[in-house]
Amino acid sequence: MYASRVRASLRGWGGVGAMAVLCALALAFAVLLPCTQPRHDDGGARAAGPGVAHGSQARAGDCQDSEAQKQTLSPSGADGRTIDAIKSRTGAKRKLVVGVDQNSYHWGYRNPNTETAQLEGFDIDLVHRIAEDILGDPDAVQFKAIPTSQRIPAIKDGRVDMVVRTMTISCERLDDVAFSAPYFKTGQQVLAPKSSSVKGYDGTLAHKRICTASGSTAYGKLKADRDAGDLPASTDISTTVPSQLDCLVRLQLGEVDAVVTDGALAASQAAQDPTVALKGDAFTTEYYGVAMRKDADDLVRRVNRILVDYRADGWQASYDRWLSATLGKDSGPSKPPAPQYLRKS
Repeated sequence: MYASRVRASLRGWGGVGAMAVLCALALAFAVLLPCTQPRHDDGGARAAGPGVAHGSQARAGDCQDSEAQKQTLSPSGADGRTIDAIKSRTGAKRKLVVGVDQNSYHWGYRNPNTETAQLEGFDIDLVHRIAEDILGDPDAVQFKAIPTSQRIPAIKDGRVDMVVRTMTISCERLDDVAFSAPYFKTGQQVLAPKSSSVKGYDGTLAHKRICTASGSTAYGKLKADRDAGDLPASTDISTTVPSQLDCLVRLQLGEVDAVVTDGALAASQAAQDPTVALKGDAFTTEYYGVAMRKDADDLVRRVNRILVDYRADGWQASYDRWLSATLGKDSGPSKPPAPQYLRKS
């Protein structure tokens, strides 16, 4: 059965068999990127040196994940130490260094059908908009492929200025990084073969093997619900992978029975493989944000100001181009709420 599903998936846009090869190539590419060592004010991604005061965007003691998207700073167009350090880079290093995905179809994806296999997608559009505002050039970006589990370490180690990679704002993550206001609304969903007995996030997951990405909110939700008895105790959640696309490959190979991930990503994966489908409704509400260093107050405020403009002019066009085919022409369910900020000053 799985062999026939894999053969079926090779039809259409490029084939997901090709996607598995691309995934391996992408991993090799990521290893070659010069992102293993922190960089400093000599043109690197670490923006602030010793002695920089920590910002106020710390995790609040009463933070709830449902309200975490409000834990951000008010917009401002003023430069500060972080942005000054980015602008002071010279020559080829004068770029915004951004951690992204290169395997998530229509989000951050290295398209093999383009001459240079260029990165494209909804997240990539946002990165170009941020670079244009800060450096005056939408292409002044150094992209770094970051696995799901390395998003926070890459920021804390100074390998990147920010991460724009379908990253959910959560209270736990606010302990380690600062987030912008949300730029996309989604929720966790189940992805499984169309022929599967799995119906959604319910008892039909009993005795099923579930794949999630390491460090994802999906895994945390699964573990918490199984521990609390809200998910069958026999559900096997031991399979975790570095990047979400690896879960789709595991599903195609018959190594797992279902995938749990953000519905926005699951819809794109279903578009790649016609033998799988979303099962049931979303069972969480989550918001994507741009993640930055906790002490990068000026950069957080600048990104929030950019997002105000982007929601008014740019967001919808990007949604229509990349996501409407998989999420529907009505972008309303995906739009983030009106932003709320910790303080006005």
